[in-house]
This record gives sequence, structure tokens and C-alpha cells, in this order.
Amino acid sequence: MFSPLPMRHVMLQVMTDELPQASLALAEMAVFSPDHRLVHEESFPIIPGERFRALYHQARSRLEKIEHHIPLPEQVDLGQVHVITEQDLGTTNEWLGGVWERCSTMEETLRDLQEEEQMIHQLGQALENFSHLNIDLSLLRGERLFLDLHIGMVSRANVSQLRDALSLADYLLFVYMEHEDNAHVVIVGPRGKREEELGSVLDTAGFRPLPIPPELHDEPEKVRKELDSRLQLIEKERKWQIEGMKACAEELRDDLQVARGTLVMAEPFVQLDTAARSAGHLSIISGWIPARDLARTEKTLARVLKSPFRLDARRPSAEERSLVPSYLPKRWLMAPFATLVKQYGIPRYGEVDPTVIFAVTFIAMFGMMFGDIGHGLTIVLASWLARRKLKSFTAFVFCIGLSATLFGILYGSVFGFEEVIHAVWIPPLSNPLYMLSVALKWGVAFLLLITLISIYNRMVAEDYSKAIFGSNGLVSILLYLGMIYGLWNYYANGEFGLAPMLLSITTLIVLLAYKLIETEAPTGERMLVALIQTFETVTGYISNTLSFLRVAAFSLNHVALAVAVFQLVHMVESTHGQVLMVIFGNLFILVLEGAIVTIQALRLEYYEGFSRFYSGDGIEFKPLRLETGAKT
Repeated sequence: MFSPLPMRHVMLQVMTDELPQASLALAEMAVFSPDHRLVHEESFPIIPGERFRALYHQARSRLEKIEHHIPLPEQVDLGQVHVITEQDLGTTNEWLGGVWERCSTMEETLRDLQEEEQMIHQLGQALENFSHLNIDLSLLRGERLFLDLHIGMVSRANVSQLRDALSLADYLLFVYMEHEDNAHVVIVGPRGKREEELGSVLDTAGFRPLPIPPELHDEPEKVRKELDSRLQLIEKERKWQIEGMKACAEELRDDLQVARGTLVMAEPFVQLDTAARSAGHLSIISGWIPARDLARTEKTLARVLKSPFRLDARRPSAEERSLVPSYLPKRWLMAPFATLVKQYGIPRYGEVDPTVIFAVTFIAMFGMMFGDIGHGLTIVLASWLARRKLKSFTAFVFCIGLSATLFGILYGSVFGFEEVIHAVWIPPLSNPLYMLSVALKWGVAFLLLITLISIYNRMVAEDYSKAIFGSNGLVSILLYLGMIYGLWNYYANGEFGLAPMLLSITTLIVLLAYKLIETEAPTGERMLVALIQTFETVTGYISNTLSFLRVAAFSLNHVALAVAVFQLVHMVESTHGQVLMVIFGNLFILVLEGAIVTIQALRLEYYEGFSRFYSGDGIEFKPLRLETGAKT
């Protein structure tokens, strides 16, 4: 419950021709994680199944491409699970190649139709520039023997000046269309020496030529009809191709599902990769199995393998603990909290799994900061109504809503009204200093728990020096207890006390001495580094403890926001307006403060909790399994 399951490193010796059957059996049980380290390469130099893997990857790639055109159900129905031979895989790969060629031909045709449609639309846009010219556009393209012809756009403000300038060169300017600030013009003149002068005049006037595409070879109206006719033909062709694709999908879908099932059953042998090695007729498979599943694994292999086999299991050595995958059993209630824990990282093998601790403390802190019966029940109701969208996070939302409801009973608050029921414990605003003291006590208890877990994790990792003298070790926790005890004495009796003072000074000296010994540097630098690190340890505990004041601060803020809403309600004269103000005010508190409280609770968990004991650099246990798309 509080740590990953005990694991065993196993080496399975089987006959080489039974490797696919062994991998399939292991995948069906979903308890074996391959170990790809090259530790037996001298005795078993060959990595079997090289051609099998090549065929699998090619077939998988083809199927993924085909699925873009022929969607398949998420769930894979394997029917009778059986071993996939290299010949079976080759046949499936060849068939998928033919299907992909058929699909790609249709895809290429549709792409060509789309490109042609885009070209026609571009021609239509170009045609708009000449729509007011009722002449054959082919007459305006190319050079003329005696005429110099230009067609283009110029600013309407420059038309008059350009016409005057062109007249000096014996050129004529005709405006055939005006659109917004531009005039579409045709410029005609005799071919000759003045053509060179014309270029500078047109540039000065901001003339922009309008090229006439070769496809526009007739009068604009006729060309438009021709383009529309081509678009209609393209649309008919597209519909025909789409219908053909649908017919192809209906024809091939069942066979494609069979092919996908073949790949699913072939995948376990592919995933073994370097975890399986062979030397002639004998092969080995190396990996990790939970200790509780060893007997079941051996029993299953004995049932499915025809030839004798040998299964050797041992405990992980100290040197390879960092390589052991952490197997965290899935529990429905803990699933959303496990997801949030994984956002920080995976626990190392042997470390405490913080999921349960995270769930309990997060739920409690959320309730403390957001205690209100009405708001809590609203969250509970929302979790139920949105359960299909929330999926596994339904339990998360339900739990924090229930926590807010329970603390609302303790605070005596219903949608901010504190007169409806009597508080079982205390209304937060009635005694803010008491609420702050409760938050500090919660913070002290939380940090003590986290430090104890840190000591345990280091003991498990056989890092005894850090478990005793490290920043979150035994000496540090004794220093923290001494400081807390002394400060409590000072608050209660006006003096720090001899016992807590001796404990604090002794542990501080021990901690400083350890830092001096641990640091490798010249004497002066070593002293400075040790002092800084010791100071950081002390101030870290102080700042982390004070961070928990936000638990009380947000519980007070929650009530203060409700008070602010009621102040606004009293400013509204109409009854309907007051009701609406109460509703929208509470919605504002639910959405805004609910989000802020969630973030603050996560911050306390991650930075005041996880950062002290949780490395988060573990390896998640990902066993061989038949990926059928089924929810596990």
C-alpha cells in the first residue's frame, strides 16, 4: 500500500523455437517487464527475431497509414490467442501493402482533385480583375506587332496624372473598372523608342501589372461558365472517390481487424528485443516480475510450453536498485491521485509510494481551506453529473467536495451563511489566531511525517550517512523538534528552555560537522559551504512550516469572500437582484477560489512534501501486454 510491490529479477531459459510462445504467455499475464541490459551477450550472442521485427514494424506502419482512411474500432477482438509465425506476419504485411497501395491511389486522386480545385479558385479570383472587359482575353496576352499593351492597377488618385504623362508619349489610358482605391486600366501605345520611357512613368505612378493566365483564353463571362463547369465535374469526381473509399472500408474493415489482431499478438515478441538472446537452440529472456506472481508465471509457462524450461529468480542487488521498475498496483479510488503524483515523478523501487499520503493530506487541506457545506455538496453533485468527462478524476472531485462538506459542518457554513446551522468546531473568522495556530501545528506534523519517510527511503537505499546526517535526516529532525519545542516553551512560559536549547545546539553542531566532512574543497571554501548548507537546512524548516499558514489564510479568505458577496447583496434593492447576486457570488467563489485552493494544496504537497523525500526518478513498471485497447 505504501511502497511498490517487491520485484524479482528472472532469467527464463527456453528453446529458441518457443520464444514467441513464451513471450505471448508473458504478455497475456501482463506481469513481466523486459530487462534490455546486455549482460549475457558473451554466452548468448544472438538477438533472435531480427526479420520478424522488421516485418512487424513495416506492417504496423502500413496499418497506421491505412487507419487514417479506414477507421477501426478502438477495441481489438483477438478471438483465439495464438502464436504468430514469421510466415503469418509476412503474409499480413504483404496484404497490408496491397491495401495501402489501393488507399494511397484514392488519396492521391483526391489530392489531385483538391489541387485542381484550388487552381480553379485562383483563376476565378484572377478573372475578377478582368470581369468588366467584354473582349477575348487572349487578345491582351503576348506581344503585338505595332502596339505596346499593358493591363494592370493603379491608385485612383494617380489616374489623371498618369493619363497626362502617357499622352506626352502618345499612349492612351482606359479605365475599365474601379474597386475601392484602385483603378483597373488598359494602356495602349505604338511600339517604338518611347517604350523605355514608359517603364519609369509607370513605376512612378505605382502601376501594378495584372498578368493574364493562359487558361483565361476567352471572354470573361464564357471563361467563368467554363470554370464553374469544371468545379462541378471535380465535385462529382470527389463524391465518387469518397463513395469508393467508403465501399473499400466496408469491404476491408473485417480483414483489417484480423490483421490488427495479428500485429497485437506478434508485438510481445518484438518488444522483447535485446531482453531475449540465443545461442543455437537455447535462448534466455531476462526481466522483472513481481514476487507475488512468480508461482503463477511458472505454472502458466509449464502449461503452454511444450519443451522443458527453467525459471531462475533473485532479489535485486544494491547496485541495480535504480534500474528496478516500480510496480504500483492500480486502485480505482487512488487512480486520480496517482496521476497527480506521477506529474512529479515515479518513486524509486523500495521508496515509499506517496499516493495514499498525498491523497489523505491533499483532501484534508482542500477541505480546511474551502470548508462550506453548500460549496462542497455542489462539487460532489458536479462530480456525478460530469462523471463521463471526468472519468477517473470523478473520485478526485468527489473526495475534495466531500472534504469541503465535512469541514463546512465543522465551520457551520452553508453557501457562506453561518446562521443556518451551529458550528460543530469553530467559524474561522471568530478566532483567526487560533486558526493560524492550527495551521502551524498541521504544518509541523506534515513535515515530521515527510522527514521520517525521507529517513526510511534512505535507509532502504542503504545510504545510512544521509539518513542520519543529511538535510532531511535524523539529526535534522531532532534539530527541528528542538527548535519547535523551544519556541513553544517561549510562547507558553517566556523562556526557550535548557533541554530544547541543548538539543538544538548539539544537533546544529553535528549537522555542521557533517557538512564540513562531506564537502570537498579548500578549508576556507569548505567552511563557507558548510555554513551556508546548514543555514539553508534551518531556514528551510522554518519557511516550510510558515508556508502552511496559507491553509488558515485561505479558510479565512473563503469566509471573507462570502462576507463581501453579502455586502453586495445588501446594496441591491430588489429581491430578485439579491437572489441573483447570492447565486453568482457563490459561483464566483466556487470557480475562482476553488481553483486557487487546489493549486495551493498542490504546491504544499509538491514543494513542502515531495521535494523532501521523493526523488521521482524511478522507472514505471510497464509489462509486456496484449494491447487490445481494453481499459485495465
